[in-house]
Amino acid sequence: MSYRGESAEQPHAPLAYARTYRSVECTVVEVHGEVDIMGVLEVGPPLDEATGGTAPLVVIDLTPTTFLDCSGLALLARAHRRTGERGAALRLVCADPALLRTLHAGGVTDLLTPWPTVGAALRDAAARPRPAASGRTVRPR
Repeated sequence: MSYRGESAEQPHAPLAYARTYRSVECTVVEVHGEVDIMGVLEVGPPLDEATGGTAPLVVIDLTPTTFLDCSGLALLARAHRRTGERGAALRLVCADPALLRTLHAGGVTDLLTPWPTVGAALRDAAARPRPAASGRTVRPR
């Protein structure tokens, strides 16, 4: 009910969200919107699910991301750690100059090389052998 001509408050879409696409060999997580301290609450669980899953490759696509702060940087570092612990590969997709500056300033580019497109990240992953959890090299199929 509205009071004095004010409209009833409409539910708002989250400022950040993630869409996940899966195959046997790869999981792609598109991160949308503003990934700040509040956005991490929406984006964190899907990223944790993807990085804790069984796919040998996880791609985090920041193409639809409009903002990233230190909370988002910590989330990416956690994704890197989680995939590494299970012997999976992680690729990061980002071509936005402002986001790339943030990634560089936060040290994320020391952990991950940003790729300009998902296609480029997937081609790179297919061309490189990945280490298995046992430490031996596994060639992608």
